[in-house]
Amino acid sequence: MIQALIDSLAAAAQGLPMTLALWLGGVAIGIVAGFLIGALRFFAPLALTWPLAAAVEAVRGTPFLVQCFLLYFGGPFIGIDLSPVVAGLVALSVYGAAYFSEVFRAGFMAVPKGQLEAARMLGLSRPQTVLRIMLPVMALAVLPSLVNLAVILIKETAVLSIITVPELTFRVQGVGSATFAFAETTLVLALVYWALTEATSWAARGLERRIERRMAA
Repeated sequence: MIQALIDSLAAAAQGLPMTLALWLGGVAIGIVAGFLIGALRFFAPLALTWPLAAAVEAVRGTPFLVQCFLLYFGGPFIGIDLSPVVAGLVALSVYGAAYFSEVFRAGFMAVPKGQLEAARMLGLSRPQTVLRIMLPVMALAVLPSLVNLAVILIKETAVLSIITVPELTFRVQGVGSATFAFAETTLVLALVYWALTEATSWAARGLERRIERRMAA
């Protein structure tokens, strides 16, 4: 049992950098793409928002595992041949972007109309209104939801082991398959993912306090 725990921890240390890289990349791309999609759905005409809404609902309405299978195993049939790591990053980014876009769209809608009318009366352009009025107001409103989705994406990286991405779960499961010590390897996986989610939540609370202080100043 002790040896299995040691081997599992060693495997976790090998797979953790890949998990963090995929997670950070997926969150960063997802937030940027999600913000753009959310802004377009809020500001653009209906002719553009309907296709975007359909795409978002298609991603949100299908399991992440199925999306990974379609991208990695189905991609070559239409000329998209990606490595496991690239396919994992693309899948995680697209999945995250769909959910982040809904958070940002709700954030735009939560800005009081009176503030938008005041901005128009002051002669502010639409970009100036977004930067000076809407973004500061929505920052605190959307932060908890963004953190919650980031935590979800940490755990979704485990699904990428199915397409042989050498991340945390894939590495540790390899130890379990070789030693049949599935209880020990599962315990190590649970503890590592728990530590990652707690660290993310702690960092988010610190960021939220900083935003509150700046807005109060």
